[in-house]
Amino acid sequence: MSSWSRRFSADTASFGGPFRLRQQPRSLAEVSHLGIYRNGYLRSGCGCVILRAPKHRRLEAVAPSGAWDRSDSREEDRVKPCSYAVGDQRVEDLAKRNSGEILDNIRAEKLRRSNRTVEIVVAAALTVIFGVANRVLYKLALIPLKHYPFFLAQLATFGYVIVYFSILYIRYHAGIVTDEMLSTPKAPYIVAGLLEALGAATGMAAAAILSGASIPVLSQTFLVWQILLSTIFLGRRYKTSQLLGCFLVTIGVIITVASGSNAGHSLKEAGIFWSLLMIISFLFQAADTVLKEIIFLDASRQLKGRTIDLFVVNSFGSAFQAVFVLALLPFLSKLWGIPFAQLPSYLRDGTACFLNYGSLSGCDGAPLLPLLFILVNIGFNISLLHLLKISSAVVSSLASTFSVPISVYMFTLPLPYIGVASALPSGFVAGAVILVLGLLIYAWTPSGSSDTNSATSHVPIT
Repeated sequence: MSSWSRRFSADTASFGGPFRLRQQPRSLAEVSHLGIYRNGYLRSGCGCVILRAPKHRRLEAVAPSGAWDRSDSREEDRVKPCSYAVGDQRVEDLAKRNSGEILDNIRAEKLRRSNRTVEIVVAAALTVIFGVANRVLYKLALIPLKHYPFFLAQLATFGYVIVYFSILYIRYHAGIVTDEMLSTPKAPYIVAGLLEALGAATGMAAAAILSGASIPVLSQTFLVWQILLSTIFLGRRYKTSQLLGCFLVTIGVIITVASGSNAGHSLKEAGIFWSLLMIISFLFQAADTVLKEIIFLDASRQLKGRTIDLFVVNSFGSAFQAVFVLALLPFLSKLWGIPFAQLPSYLRDGTACFLNYGSLSGCDGAPLLPLLFILVNIGFNISLLHLLKISSAVVSSLASTFSVPISVYMFTLPLPYIGVASALPSGFVAGAVILVLGLLIYAWTPSGSSDTNSATSHVPIT
């Protein structure tokens, strides 16, 4: 390492010995970068140097380590141990302070990551709980409304708009939702509403033909669509172990649901067209979740680091979904076997059964069970969107998928209004073990450059 020496003098003070400035620092423990400003001064025990300069200078002072340096004249001089100071602060103290700040920053970053992991785990657990309750209560809600499932679907769709905007209004006046959040572009919400309406329309059309056992099997394409769309629009790169984990989760759910239900034979009887239509419906739903993740990412940049409130996304997304569902109402009613001319009388009778009012029979359990389903479904949608906000679309999908085998097990219990419990599928345990193994493989994949949570490149929708 080369060095140079020169005599410094200013006014009445001078320093007679060589004063060495290193070109490259050795380490943080050995050197400190000292900023000498105009009229600043450097004091040492063996002399005093006063530097007057019109602009900022940087000086590297050697700590008292007694190290040897080689000069340009090939002479070997020993640097005498000397304690330097800037003002009233010693160089050694500045170095220790810098080291302490670096360590504090590292500890703070580790704590932040640990807290984020805990938050994701808690949010995923809540999503699973709400997902199980949502599936069970949907079955219970259809007991009093078994002749009016289309009414229940429309009640949920248009009821969410009222509930979400009511919560949004409260949060706005509480200062949680700001004007900047409400002024974000609305085009993404329009697209999200259209995707949700198309997903509902195509899903209803296929569900009218397919058997109940085949739909959960086909629903596993939802995770495949999410991985593909996240790769294309979010620029994510998944590791082999993560893809293996998602594959095992899909296989586990298929084994759990399809064992003993003859789902394969049902798919063959329904035909390839209706199976493909159901798969396309899950494409629309997966695109909706990826789009909402893009909305959160774009809003974070527009709000300069602040995250948009999830009720803004839920409210406007549900509003535009209701608009498109209303436009598709003649088509949707036909899919449910209800002529459009008879739709007003159907909705009137459905309302009477929902309120358990009038002379209609078979409405026992209403309105308690339908209301419980709607409330739990709202909680499920909120928890799912919150998990999507803090993690990714794939993580939220895995949490939702994990609720499927638990729901299958719940229906084997003596639930009220259901009557005789269903038998547990023969391959339930094997499928559940494979599913949990897939989740563990995905969750324990070490983060790196290809981390699924590092979504930085995508095309903003404006």
